[in-house]
Amino acid sequence: MEHISKRLISWASILDDQTRAQATMASTMPFIFPHIALMPDAHLGKGATVGSVIPTLGAIMPAAVGVDIGCGMIAVRTQFTDVDLPADRKHLREAIERAVPLSAGKYNAKLVATALPRIAELETLATASGFDPAERSPNWRLQLGTLGSGNHFIEVSLDEEDRVWLFLHSGSRGVGNRIAMHHIGVAQEYCERHWIDLPDQDLAYLVEGTTEFDRYVAELRWAQMFALLNREEMLERIIRQFEDWVGEPIVESERVNCHHNYTEPERHFGRDVWLSRKGAIDATLGTPGLVPGSMGTRSYVVAGKGNTLALHSSPHGAGREYSRSAARRTFTRAELDIAMEGIEWRPTDAFLDEIPSAYKDIDVVMDDASSLVEVRHTLRQIINVKGD
Repeated sequence: MEHISKRLISWASILDDQTRAQATMASTMPFIFPHIALMPDAHLGKGATVGSVIPTLGAIMPAAVGVDIGCGMIAVRTQFTDVDLPADRKHLREAIERAVPLSAGKYNAKLVATALPRIAELETLATASGFDPAERSPNWRLQLGTLGSGNHFIEVSLDEEDRVWLFLHSGSRGVGNRIAMHHIGVAQEYCERHWIDLPDQDLAYLVEGTTEFDRYVAELRWAQMFALLNREEMLERIIRQFEDWVGEPIVESERVNCHHNYTEPERHFGRDVWLSRKGAIDATLGTPGLVPGSMGTRSYVVAGKGNTLALHSSPHGAGREYSRSAARRTFTRAELDIAMEGIEWRPTDAFLDEIPSAYKDIDVVMDDASSLVEVRHTLRQIINVKGD
């Protein structure tokens, strides 16, 4: 842990100068209370650093929540072990790829039956909020149950007892991005209209008690629910494909579904704040969480230790060391193939920017996080599914 300043505390042993400067800039905003907590996986982001926990009094910076509102992970532990699985893992990977639309802009061709109750729940929430999601993204219903691209993934993994886990990472898809980008723009207009001088336009904020603030929070909460239900819908489809593959129903012994790009009202250091976790998970004492590595490296099922200085938070993953373009310039397809040895995946140059070497060492991240979370399970993937 490093006290970079009175308003910025870092748990990151790997921290480049640009990321440090960006986090320092965000910590100077007048409504930060008491400090920003920088997680071990911190890296450069839009406006605010990815891997930062930002408590604010009476204001929210939409870019500090992130453009994929409600992005997070879900995992379920099954009764199966490695020896129970069929030898042909490619069969399951391809079945999952057919069941879940992958890649940016790829949605369901029709409304899937299992998605209908979740869509109805989202419609009810939108009506109660006085909000029509179609204003942001007309086909939002077809987006429910879709993965996206980038670092979003679906994996079948084994824990330390060779017990099988189904694990995935995704968020609020195109509709969440549209909501985020709209309100980042609204915040910038608000600050310009009120002659508010900003160190970075992406640190624009909305003030509690205003119409703009209330509208953002209503849409934010809807997008967070969309992201949670999106993960549930995908997991349900994956479970069906897995059960067809093994010929036996899954018996769940554990399930975790957690956000890592979101805002909630919380109480810290005696004050009620809006706590924005941008690339961080809730690590309140005993709270279960998921910390994935990169493709080809381990992931972790954890429980929070309730670290007060860290604002009851922990890292959400490995965190990038190389931008996507830098990774493509630096690493080769041959290196990616080596990193993925022993894992069933779709070999393609499209995933080169997701090579494990483009990320921080997950072992270093978890060592940095030793005061934030307790590791309950260590997972190693045997099947990986990603979108281009």
